[in-house]
Amino acid sequence: MTLADSSGLLLPPAFRAVRLPPAARETAHERARALAAADGEAAGTLVVGARPDLVDVAVVLAPEEPLSVARLAGLVGLTALAETVGSHGPPDKPVTVDAAGALFFDRARLGGGRLAWPESCGEDAVPDWLVFSGMLIASKREAGDPGHTPDSTSLEEEGFETTGVALVESFARHLLRGLALWAEDGAAGARARARGFLGTEAGLPALDGAGWFDPARGGPRL
Repeated sequence: MTLADSSGLLLPPAFRAVRLPPAARETAHERARALAAADGEAAGTLVVGARPDLVDVAVVLAPEEPLSVARLAGLVGLTALAETVGSHGPPDKPVTVDAAGALFFDRARLGGGRLAWPESCGEDAVPDWLVFSGMLIASKREAGDPGHTPDSTSLEEEGFETTGVALVESFARHLLRGLALWAEDGAAGARARARGFLGTEAGLPALDGAGWFDPARGGPRL
């Protein structure tokens, strides 16, 4: 069952949405981290960014395992992002992710995922919170001629007809399903579901965004 909240999004009951205002300068990832650090009850908050050229979403999670295990949530989140793109895009083009968390559509960079946790948390401690965030390039019009940025693509260029709202709603559903299956099947099951997007890689060593996120523009590298 999905319910419409005050943001207008149709989300599973496990999530409550926070939409950033149009004038916001921060990303969904930054706002979700701030909320998680300040509010012990922030778990389940889904933050949606404001920029029209991006699909920008972040989710606060409440892990119950040590960080060494809980960080698998990043792989589950990235898989959910890839499943979302795959379910809405042209079916004849591959969706893949790499070990740095970048997401590719037909071998061109479309976005990626990041995972954050309290900096003071050690590998053997249970984090107070986790934040998984995902970004997709909705439009590259600001970059001018696509020939100048051949390594990346956008939802607009690839002919996606789905709105950003629908993609966020779809991501929430895929993420909830992925977390439920992880709880049922364990880490091996989560890695197996990701392998279709990762190829032969068994997991992600890091999801810090270094391979795909451009801090200067606040979004995926073009």
